[in-house]
Amino acid sequence: MQVILLEKVGKLGNLGDVVKVKDGFARNYLIPQKMARRATEAAIKEFEQRRVDLEKAAAAKLSAAQELGAQLAGKTVRIAQKAGVDGRLFGSVTNLDIAAALSQMGLAVHKSQVRMPSGPLKAVGEHPVVVAPHGDVVAEITVHVVAQVD
Repeated sequence: MQVILLEKVGKLGNLGDVVKVKDGFARNYLIPQKMARRATEAAIKEFEQRRVDLEKAAAAKLSAAQELGAQLAGKTVRIAQKAGVDGRLFGSVTNLDIAAALSQMGLAVHKSQVRMPSGPLKAVGEHPVVVAPHGDVVAEITVHVVAQVD
């Protein structure tokens, strides 16, 4: 299926690109998330008329993400979890836990923006974690996992 991208989508294209994607990806993800629209003649004409507004909205999103990235850079988040004597956690620290801790600090971060390439944290200590509020904005934070005292 051919779609017009209404915003930048990583590894797919930029605003206004007409790309061919699998039908399920378009129907189940891109179109419901308002990231794309079917590429019909009428949709292409309408997009060209709205292009300036969409570019302004995309620029506003990028500037807000850059501001959030500047606030996040170098932050340290402290999370307490139950741990054994050897320092291994009874469970793990996930991207949801990190996003919740950042939200308590007043930084609006969604769990999908927290990137953990090596998976959930399962040990006490300091761990570097990447937060990407936008495809072009990446900030590295430190997550300090400590043993919870009962």
